[in-house]
Amino acid sequence: MQRVQLSSRQPDSVLVTGSVGYDDIETPHARDERILGGSASYISLAASYFSPVCMVGVVGNDFAQADRDRLAAHGIDTEGLQEDGSGPTFRWSGKYHENYNRRETLDLRLNVFEKFQPHLPGAQRDSRFVILGNIHPELQTYVLDQLTDEEVFVAADTIDLWIETAREPLLRLLQRIHLLVVNDSEATLLTGEDNLIRAGETLRTMGPREVVVKKGEHGAYLFHPEGLFALPAYPVTELRDPTGAGDAFLGAMVGTLSALGDTTLAAQKLGLLYGTVVASLTVEAFSCDRLASGGRDLIEERVEKLRTMTRLESGVALG
Repeated sequence: MQRVQLSSRQPDSVLVTGSVGYDDIETPHARDERILGGSASYISLAASYFSPVCMVGVVGNDFAQADRDRLAAHGIDTEGLQEDGSGPTFRWSGKYHENYNRRETLDLRLNVFEKFQPHLPGAQRDSRFVILGNIHPELQTYVLDQLTDEEVFVAADTIDLWIETAREPLLRLLQRIHLLVVNDSEATLLTGEDNLIRAGETLRTMGPREVVVKKGEHGAYLFHPEGLFALPAYPVTELRDPTGAGDAFLGAMVGTLSALGDTTLAAQKLGLLYGTVVASLTVEAFSCDRLASGGRDLIEERVEKLRTMTRLESGVALG
């Protein structure tokens, strides 16, 4: 697999921590069982198109060699992927309802993930780009406590569960990160603001220098100290499974920043573009299948199409 070359420089490795698990998913059109999932899986595969990736997580005694091979095929360093032989891998079962707008958790089994402590291998403690996938904020903080590079760029995700049950440690975590990526309902829950613009601006006062608020098929907003940037979603006609799309978005965005070696507004705009496109791949098949197989050429093709769709021609104006 070839990585997208956004710069002539050698990209820094992206350190990813989060869950690795198996999902049972039912949608209005199909069902699939025991498929690779978890935030770290989607983030790592997405980021690997742009930069080297080191994954930190835990799997149980039932983790398939085929899934290890899938990660290895993308060049993902799994030295930090712990194997706990005491039980099975994290398992989630969910059902999407009409128009995929509502998701119901049918079953959740933490299994070995319940005892997970994200210990970083020594070589990964000086990582320059770090993604804290959706896990308990105290575990996300535990990762930060092990980092040694003062110039590290940290991006984090969270969900309504932690906002409601672990708010205080989450608020402390926000003081230590640079980029927060959440969806619109999570932004409202965190801030109490129903208006997306006010919610994004309020989140920046809570610690993160930059905030991305996602609106699913309606695109995403980037709140940056230098201004606001908005981008529509890439139009998808074959929606099959939206699981992991937000994780893939985050992985591709930060992978792009690592490839550029840059976190300015211009770089983050480009990261938003690549994140949007990679998320569009993810929803076109169950599990990580389309994400893993999409490839460089298709990503670049969609990036160019989205650029064209959002470009205003110069020299055209009302007289």
